[in-house]
Amino acid sequence: MANLSSASKPVQMSLAAPGLPAQSSGLSVWSLLEAMWEPVVGYPAAEFEFKPRMTPLSTLNESAMFITLYYAMIISGKEWMRHRKPFKLHGPFLVHNFFLSALSAFLLALYVEQLLPTLYNKGTYYAICEAGGGWTKPLVTLYYLNYLTKYVELLDTAFLILKKKPLRSAFLHCYHHGATALLCYSQLVGSTAVSWVPITLNLTVHVVMYAYYFLAARGIRVWWKEWVTRLQIAQFVIDLGFVYFTSYTYFANRYWPWLPNVGSCAGEEFAALSGIAILSSYLVLFISFYAATYKKGPGARKKAATAAAGRTPMVENGNGKLPLDTATTTGASY
Repeated sequence: MANLSSASKPVQMSLAAPGLPAQSSGLSVWSLLEAMWEPVVGYPAAEFEFKPRMTPLSTLNESAMFITLYYAMIISGKEWMRHRKPFKLHGPFLVHNFFLSALSAFLLALYVEQLLPTLYNKGTYYAICEAGGGWTKPLVTLYYLNYLTKYVELLDTAFLILKKKPLRSAFLHCYHHGATALLCYSQLVGSTAVSWVPITLNLTVHVVMYAYYFLAARGIRVWWKEWVTRLQIAQFVIDLGFVYFTSYTYFANRYWPWLPNVGSCAGEEFAALSGIAILSSYLVLFISFYAATYKKGPGARKKAATAAAGRTPMVENGNGKLPLDTATTTGASY
């Protein structure tokens, strides 16, 4: 994680790179972003600059305040709902999940459009370790947009509280929402070029996961529910492979040059350490959740068979009904 001074700026890059077709001659995903961005913000997306203490939610105090309010909302919300009937909220819940699935797909397409030319022309190492690969001006815009979505995703918990849905994995669900906002903040202010790897994998998971929640809320039984958690675990394994590699080669190059390394990587040390800590905790927690939820003994398998036969107690989940197990198990969304 090469120490980038506060004066350093994202590398300016053309939206099209040699070796791949130019985007300017036809419709591009970025042009769709521009069409939505400028009428709202008042200037083109290509002119966006992330400026700490000036850009909204760009300081640790702002991020910490929102995360603290989130946890206060959980405590006060559960208490407020204690003697109240659950809200249905079927329509808003469907819109919320459809919106986040579609938004994740759109952001993922934007990342792919930006990254493919770099990966094609410069290779993976350049894309994850050089500022010109993983910290270009368009990518910083996308990093910021992705960071903002983490606050929108806090509504996941608000829906669960208002609908009085119990959580098997309450700690995992609540911990990861707050920690993910902090993780995205730390990588954004820490200018880590490898950021795009966890983010694109996370967006891929979110396309699938929020689509699952949308379908489940419609009362549609989805057979690949377990694979959502497997996909999340695979995501963290890949994330950590890249993050451990870039962090190791940076620290070895900077402090122990006699150790094998391939050079430095762009980013701040605090961002590398926070990324390692948070992503490692996710992997442990998700594996524990998977083992507790899906790897059970014969009694649990018998219960699952009973559910398949339609004899498990059913609970309302929007317009449809789902088995108690399915309707009340909510995984984490990172």
